[in-house]
Amino acid sequence: MMEKTIALAGNPNTGKSTLFNTLTGLSQHTGNWAGKTVTMAAGHFEYQGQAYRIIDLPGTYSLYSNSTDEEVARNYIILEQPDVTVVVLDATSLERNLNLALQVMEMTNRVVLCINLIDEAMRLGVRIDVAKLQERLGVPVATISARKKIGIDGLLEKVGQVASGQLIPEPAPIVYSREIEEKIKVLEPHVVRLLGNRFPPRWVALRLLDGDTDLISTLKSPASAPAAEAREVMQLGNASCH
Repeated sequence: MMEKTIALAGNPNTGKSTLFNTLTGLSQHTGNWAGKTVTMAAGHFEYQGQAYRIIDLPGTYSLYSNSTDEEVARNYIILEQPDVTVVVLDATSLERNLNLALQVMEMTNRVVLCINLIDEAMRLGVRIDVAKLQERLGVPVATISARKKIGIDGLLEKVGQVASGQLIPEPAPIVYSREIEEKIKVLEPHVVRLLGNRFPPRWVALRLLDGDTDLISTLKSPASAPAAEAREVMQLGNASCH
């Protein structure tokens, strides 16, 4: 059976690397991302007969490419398109952590939210309504304690369902101001025409409206979009900003 790829994303100090170590044990290695000083960790594990390769992305607070860590995490999700991106959240600081989760959900629908430190939340009297979160966000949610190895099977069940296509999440769209939404509508068809479905058109449009030139440089690479196409999309985005 073909190996599936999982990306682990999350804010620093959410227990993301603890979960990575719990899943992979000794079947892991570290190295540098190509051309970057950022360290990557990759590992392998099996669950219910399915082999997985798991990548521990750098811990970040956002994916807007304001730092090398953010750029590496963003580019891996958008270019490598893992079978599942697991976003690890801190149960004791859920509202703050959801910012990154929402950004990932704009990039891909193959998302599972993993709420870690559930034991700490319970100790503090924090109750998390998993069913309501799943309903509001449109993606599967699992609660775990990576350190105590609680809830791991439940998480991997959801990961397996998304990876196999048995479950297709439908992330709730983030609605922006009317002005921004109108600009997105102008850009989206051009993005689709020029880039096809290689990248989420709404997300590309938003990044263009942000003036994200680093993204455009990435899209110019032969592995993604021809330079002329990328330039045309950028011009469209700049025109819509004025």
